Amino acid sequence: MQPPHSNETAPRQTHIRSFVLRQGRVSNAQQRYYDEGMPRWGLPYAAEPLDFAAVFGRRAPVFLEIGCGMGETTAAIAAAHPGNDYLGIEVHTPGVGSLLKEIATRNLSNLRVIQHDAVEVVRDMIPPGSLAGIHIYFPDPWPKKRHHKRRLIQPPFVHALALRLTAGGYLHCATDWEEYAVQMLDVLSAEPLLENTAQGFAPRPDWRPQTKFETRGLKLGHGVWDVLFTRKETA
Repeated sequence: MQPPHSNETAPRQTHIRSFVLRQGRVSNAQQRYYDEGMPRWGLPYAAEPLDFAAVFGRRAPVFLEIGCGMGETTAAIAAAHPGNDYLGIEVHTPGVGSLLKEIATRNLSNLRVIQHDAVEVVRDMIPPGSLAGIHIYFPDPWPKKRHHKRRLIQPPFVHALALRLTAGGYLHCATDWEEYAVQMLDVLSAEPLLENTAQGFAPRPDWRPQTKFETRGLKLGHGVWDVLFTRKETA
């Protein structure tokens, strides 16, 4: 079953999905904010490029977040930077409902949501050279070796993301799985359009809030790795 706000004419899947749609429980509040919020702040999937000026009603730097989870980090970043516009992608309805609640309760005018496969959204809806930054925080690590092919951070997708950055725009990934962090670093390092901002892993930039889950993990000695690359200037 497709997410409720996906276009029924979406193209046939041609890639391995990095997610599995589970029948997670949607709370009454999440459902209410979903029903009320999607018509206001949700964008349906469509196989045509977005006009960000029309979407947000202004021209401002646009940042994409892939995998918003329950939305707290996405909303916090948007609230802290009202001069920027943010587009969040999330496939799971409880998370979308929670993010829409954050938008409503924080009265955010600079955040929109798409409930659809991120690979297809990037491919079909994000114009080349249109993004000032891309955030991919704690994507599913798919820890079993036979599932590594499902990981989001793969060379073709990273190349597609790099093409959609402005010159000097950044791609910022974070994970608490060291082996996946190494893969992220290797894949981004191999992309010719990108250059590392650090000698290896980067310190956590101040625009990424430290979540309660992350703080608890750090206290237990768990590691978190940030990978931060920028789009090279073109001649």
